[in-house]
Amino acid sequence: MNDSQSLHDLLVIGGGINGAGIAADAAGRGLDVVLCEKSDLAAATSSWSTKLIHGGLRYLEHYEFALVRKSLQERELLAGAAPHLIRPLAFRIPQLPQSRSPWLIRAGLFLYDHLAARNRFPASRAVRFTATGPLRESIDRGFEYWDAQVDDSRLVIVNAQQARHRGARIMTRTRCVGLEAGSDAWLASLRDQETGEVSQLHCRAVINASGPWVSQLAEALTNAPAPHDIRLVKGSHIVVPRLYAEDHAMLLQHDDGRVVFVIPYLGRFSLIGTTEAEFAGDLDRVSISAAEIDYLIAIVNRYFKPQLSSGDVLHSYAGVRPLIDDGEQAASRVSRDYRIELSLQPYPLMSIYGGKVTTYRVLAESALNKLRGALPHMGPAWTADALLPGADFTSLDALRQRASERYPWLAEAQLERMLGSYGCLLFEVLGEARSPQDLGISFGAGLSQREVDYLRAQEWARSGADVLWRRTKLGYDLNREQVEALNGYF
Repeated sequence: MNDSQSLHDLLVIGGGINGAGIAADAAGRGLDVVLCEKSDLAAATSSWSTKLIHGGLRYLEHYEFALVRKSLQERELLAGAAPHLIRPLAFRIPQLPQSRSPWLIRAGLFLYDHLAARNRFPASRAVRFTATGPLRESIDRGFEYWDAQVDDSRLVIVNAQQARHRGARIMTRTRCVGLEAGSDAWLASLRDQETGEVSQLHCRAVINASGPWVSQLAEALTNAPAPHDIRLVKGSHIVVPRLYAEDHAMLLQHDDGRVVFVIPYLGRFSLIGTTEAEFAGDLDRVSISAAEIDYLIAIVNRYFKPQLSSGDVLHSYAGVRPLIDDGEQAASRVSRDYRIELSLQPYPLMSIYGGKVTTYRVLAESALNKLRGALPHMGPAWTADALLPGADFTSLDALRQRASERYPWLAEAQLERMLGSYGCLLFEVLGEARSPQDLGISFGAGLSQREVDYLRAQEWARSGADVLWRRTKLGYDLNREQVEALNGYF
């Protein structure tokens, strides 16, 4: 029986964090799942975030206590589910005379510490800054709290792997171009983006988790108005040489009420962001503007002794967040919570609006719980206690020791990168290799033919960009000739 004849339980449209999380949860409940993504996994918003798993301290100002509590609970769960990808990180808040009141910040941090159980993250505290530090000498007081840093695109990948391990079919470079009501189920038309070939499959239910495309896809597939208007808000980031040596991030307060993060990134960089600008352009062509670069540089220069200019920007990226249009005038005040819309006529069709990386797991769980009536053979929720692929180890130190003993010839930088990307799956990547020569072609920066082959076979990589920007972050390290060699290998 081919796909056009067999009946699947669920088609998930969209290979970002929400789509991958839903596919993993659904497959683990015993459903027959297909996920289609028109590009690469995490090719859009899910790889262009601020790379944080956080409760959202500033959301407390907008009285979104429920969202913050839910996010803090998920922060705790996810830090245990993928400790190789998600690591606690201290954030310091330097105080300027015009900053928010210290008493207001103390109250907010007290709530942040106590809204949810906290086992992996230290409590907040007041801090002093010394004149020898990177901040301007007039800044001597502030606060410290904790959240976590994440490799956002790899979090998507491991959820897709989790889905496949549980039986799901993951189809990248595949666009859903049609949805019709058949005699007993949806008939979805899927187009291979590389060959142009169109195939069809029957499915009992469909979930539209296409992120910024959610409204336009809903309208295109149903020929009816989308149930919600969304606001497309662009968040942009810049990457500069590391501004300071300490391993903590900074939260900088701006006069306009926004905050900007300065985060240690990949060892030798600082990641600075984000902006919040309304977006109305082509969702496949999103980039930072000169005004946004100036905005980020200006706020950093208000706080730091080292002064940045646009010439210091080594890299930049921008992603569009699909936020529910709740009538707020300022984009920074629009809720980051999600909304799940389900229509049962003629067959179940669900659309996911809003959301953020931190809450993807509970979003997936909630979405599938809503489908229980339509898919009564579905099993119970299970992801709250599950490890993600690569996380089956007792501690990173023990894993590092084990890897060092098995591959003593592996360069330290290469080992650390691979531990942070693959966790215990590092042993699947390197296999029985006994020397660098066993890894095949060296593309540079520790990227080997064996690793690329693994990414092609196990992680859906189909191009050099898939490898360099969404699976290894080595796009910062390879020169043009090396990139061309990698592309040629593909």
